[in-house]
Amino acid sequence: MRTVAAASGVHVSTVSRSLRRASLGKPPLNDNDARIRRLADELNYVFNPNAASLTTKRTNTFGVLVPSLTDTTLAAIYDSAELTAHRRGYDAFVVNTHDDPAEQGRRLRLLAGRLVDGIIIGDARVDGTNLRELERSGTPFVLALRRSDGFLSVTGDDYRGGYLAGQHLVSLGHSVIGVVAGRPWASTSTDRVAGVVAAAMESGVEIRPEYVVEEGFEVDSGKRGAGRLLSLPTPPTAIFAVNDISAIGVLGELRAHGIRPGRDVAVVGYNDLPMSSALTVPLTTLHNPLHQIGRIVVQKLLDLIEGKSVESTRLPPRLIVRESTIP
Repeated sequence: MRTVAAASGVHVSTVSRSLRRASLGKPPLNDNDARIRRLADELNYVFNPNAASLTTKRTNTFGVLVPSLTDTTLAAIYDSAELTAHRRGYDAFVVNTHDDPAEQGRRLRLLAGRLVDGIIIGDARVDGTNLRELERSGTPFVLALRRSDGFLSVTGDDYRGGYLAGQHLVSLGHSVIGVVAGRPWASTSTDRVAGVVAAAMESGVEIRPEYVVEEGFEVDSGKRGAGRLLSLPTPPTAIFAVNDISAIGVLGELRAHGIRPGRDVAVVGYNDLPMSSALTVPLTTLHNPLHQIGRIVVQKLLDLIEGKSVESTRLPPRLIVRESTIP
């Protein structure tokens, strides 16, 4: 930095302020500011955030925890969150926990040790595993997509989404409804299942426990779940999968049994991923505002860092009816 200052003919503090703004993606303030940046580029200067953090006590970085780097749903949230963070002068980087509590705890300690300014957690468990420890560390964090009671979160209203799915299927005349659920530690599964069961019950349709199969959130999970439901003495005429990815597995398993999705058995997914409308049988699903969740979770985290009062947010879902549920 002193080399850049000597070449620019200015004090090193001026260079420091100029290059700090440049590192945050902010435009030059004036011609002199632009000249400092140009000379820094010519001299191959590289901003060192670790060194700067020793003075500022800030790294201008967020860590993002996801259960799987292949999770399409969280990828949409991360894409929006990363863009929002960048516009506010922060970088965000993602780490994979494989939805394992021990790995999550290790990753959280790693991020806290790296002095990130905040953490976005996309793999929270309803029992709050590891969150109390993180809270005691003082590192600001916000949960995204999944909730856990007592902690700040930005999610969709998953109970409401499941309820809308149940209402829709009952309105089409279905009285035997199966559910391919995710894992019991994920609120995205438990809340959506509770919603669909409640909506059916209010209309006089009981979804018995054996018709709710907990398999997971992947394509293979949907295949296994649909296979189990089809093997019941009275197979369901409608299946609600708690996300679109597992719903794709359900569609495939139905075809493997010679069953026409949408005509012989209705199928509803969740999240409204872009692929859902492009399937051979376009998927009825619940639109979850994933990009909006990504934007809001970053704003909540910034408010936390600035000491502002914040509350959890649940965004309303919207039923998107397509050919996989035909009256």
